[in-house]
Amino acid sequence: MKVSLVIMAAGLGSRYGGSKQVDGIGPQGEILMEYSIYDALRAGFNKIVFIIKPEMEEMMRRLCGEYLAKKTDKDGNPVEVAYAFQDFSSVPAFYSIPAGRTKPFGTVHALLCAADVVHEPCCVINADDYYGLDAYQTIYDELVRLPAEGKATMVGYLLKNTASLHGTVSRGVCTVTDGKLASVREALKVQMYEDGTLRDLAEDRALAPDTVVSMNFWGFMPSIFPALRAYFENFLQTQAGEDLKAECLLPVMVDREMKEGKLEVSVLHSVDKWFGMTYHEDRELVKAALEQLHNEGVYPASLRE
Repeated sequence: MKVSLVIMAAGLGSRYGGSKQVDGIGPQGEILMEYSIYDALRAGFNKIVFIIKPEMEEMMRRLCGEYLAKKTDKDGNPVEVAYAFQDFSSVPAFYSIPAGRTKPFGTVHALLCAADVVHEPCCVINADDYYGLDAYQTIYDELVRLPAEGKATMVGYLLKNTASLHGTVSRGVCTVTDGKLASVREALKVQMYEDGTLRDLAEDRALAPDTVVSMNFWGFMPSIFPALRAYFENFLQTQAGEDLKAECLLPVMVDREMKEGKLEVSVLHSVDKWFGMTYHEDRELVKAALEQLHNEGVYPASLRE
């Protein structure tokens, strides 16, 4: 059975101060998405899809595509690799791109750009996050069981393990009932403080450290694409306007689909700890965590061997 890992890597990484998606941070210069690919293949995934800006293609082929072409899945078959491009050419003709806009239109737009190359159950992730082997195994096992229509899944993480002391982060704050996602609300400016407290500065409200949040670790069936297209077109017609930074976000889209009774989302949990690099100051913490995982034998000396 074909199951794909879809990596959203077209983001600009503006808060990080550079292209964090290609920052070599592992012991042998591995980038974070290499850990995602390595873990996904171990879990059973057999197709990798990169969503990138067109100008990133040569670099991405060099960094990941060439060695992936030599990889096999758990059954010994060659790993399929595909590329999708997130740019303004995929925006419907009825919408005029505002002058001065350079930023992509967010994660709904990103996944929609992969519609022509994703025809199987897929796990959708951020390129600059570490999720861990257990998370991939957990979501893979769920994806191969999901029916083709009306179902999706996600791996949830605790807010206290996903925030940064170095600035605010955006998180999908989840309400979970009986193992199902009841709602997801985008908290756009979550700040962690030295004493461990957390606050959504955008809405001036305190957040519990054990709040379940979405880290864009979604599992979808290919039937999600018509809903993505309809939601994105509605977003352009009613919300985007002339805003140079307006984003169409997966958690918000999923929440609407659930409220309209069109989608049921199971919430999975992983024993692994998420970590990522939102800000440049996070880099050393992530580097140390990866080094420890290599030392403990979770990963070999080099992921590229």
